[in-house]
Amino acid sequence: MIEKVVDFAERRAPIALIGAGGIGKTFIALAVLYDDRIKQRFGDNRRFIHCDQFPTSCNHFLSRLSKVIGAGVENPNDLTPLCPSLSSKEILIVLDNAESILDPQGTDSQEIYASVEELSQMESISLCVTSCISTIPPDCETLNIPTLSRESACDTFHHIYKSSKHPSLVSKDINQLTREWERQWTGLLHTQHNKNLAATIELSLASPMFQELGPGAPGLLSIVAFFPQGVDEKNLNQVFLTVSDRINILDKFCVLSLAYQSNGFITMLAPLQGHLLPKDPGSSALLSTTKEFYFTQLSAQVYPDRPDFKDAQWIISEDVNVEHLLDIFTSIDMNSVEAWNGCASFLWHPYHHKPQLTMLGPKIEGLPDDHQSKPECLFQLSHLFDSVGNTAKCKQLLIHTLKLQKEHGDDLAVADTLRSLSHTNRLLGHLKEGIQQVEEALIIYTQLGDAFGQALSSRQLAWLLFRDSQLNTAAEAASQAIDLLSRKGNQYEVCQCYRVLGNIWYSNGEIETAISHFGAALKIASSFSWQFQ
Repeated sequence: MIEKVVDFAERRAPIALIGAGGIGKTFIALAVLYDDRIKQRFGDNRRFIHCDQFPTSCNHFLSRLSKVIGAGVENPNDLTPLCPSLSSKEILIVLDNAESILDPQGTDSQEIYASVEELSQMESISLCVTSCISTIPPDCETLNIPTLSRESACDTFHHIYKSSKHPSLVSKDINQLTREWERQWTGLLHTQHNKNLAATIELSLASPMFQELGPGAPGLLSIVAFFPQGVDEKNLNQVFLTVSDRINILDKFCVLSLAYQSNGFITMLAPLQGHLLPKDPGSSALLSTTKEFYFTQLSAQVYPDRPDFKDAQWIISEDVNVEHLLDIFTSIDMNSVEAWNGCASFLWHPYHHKPQLTMLGPKIEGLPDDHQSKPECLFQLSHLFDSVGNTAKCKQLLIHTLKLQKEHGDDLAVADTLRSLSHTNRLLGHLKEGIQQVEEALIIYTQLGDAFGQALSSRQLAWLLFRDSQLNTAAEAASQAIDLLSRKGNQYEVCQCYRVLGNIWYSNGEIETAISHFGAALKIASSFSWQFQ
């Protein structure tokens, strides 16, 4: 089989390897890619594209193609701007798992198909496609990858699994699988559905093995499809508490090739996700339960001196899932206080654990100014911009937030935002403006009787005065903050105050005093293993 494909590739004849998932199409394509004859013919001009690793759209396909061939064209609309690079040398291109982009029911399917067909007709290109469906360019030589014989399959099974079961038991299982395959294959031929991925999925869902999983299986499958990363295996018991036999059901999903395990998640390929997503996420009871689980996790405090600070690091591996969940439910009901509160809580997590911008940013900024959740979400979004070093954008968002909070008459929120603005202005070098803002915040906190807010403002004032070379006044502000914080027991902030005192006395030439304060900060930090220790 490999030799046959090599012959086609050497003649630059387009070829398609068609067969069921896991049958060996990718293995054959890779063997061809690294074959000595192919290396000699194409040299370094051999490219392998995983079609299931980017969103299904013509723009994404052409952008990936541009990148792998080194064309350097950003966002091409068609193959035309890529032709100089494609025709300047002979290139072998493998499109692996092409059903992801060629599925007739998929996004931009006709445009993608036209581009792949044009690619197959270029004289300089040797194209190899691997796919589970037969929607391929008409010029392609088609090789159907066969299954192993029963004897070879049994030998392979026993060799890998080292099963102690009697061979007759394995043969019995094979007989059952054979009957199942014959039933599904007959259905495919009868309805001519083999050109449509959706029909193949429907046959899997209609199979006896799936039907035996019970009424909870379809809902569970739709939740796996809903999340871009799939479902974390550690959360199965909490998320799917209402689904009995959930572990067995998810295992069967993998057996049926409806899902697979990857890096601790149970997930599925992009084409399957598109067909199995909940049609109406807002009415899915199981998805609603899942949403509540995530919202509860998001509401946990993430301050560094809290015992559960490390537990909140789950967001590092699931940020894409949470973003998607929030995007969907804030779209379903733009006035949902629960969803937008979840959004504000979420932004606080990456700020501490995974500083990066979020796709929810433009959505938050686009909210009407009279939306009740906008001030809080905008405030948290500003911190995210601060964490990635975009201080100017952070200040812009805080100024907008302050305006909205003053209109709402929320004095505590106004004080919090003034304090954050003073921090931002310190980073920007606008010291006088920052000092004025934090002093205004301090007045409000004092009027409200908020000792913790006073302490944080005093600490911020100490940093600003230190930067403005007002060392003695800065030391007084930092000491006052420590006194206030000691009553509250907030060790994280106390540590920060000792840091600023260390800097103040070091700048003043009082080295021993500075060492004493830095030592006090380190003693606190060490017990929590904070990053800045």
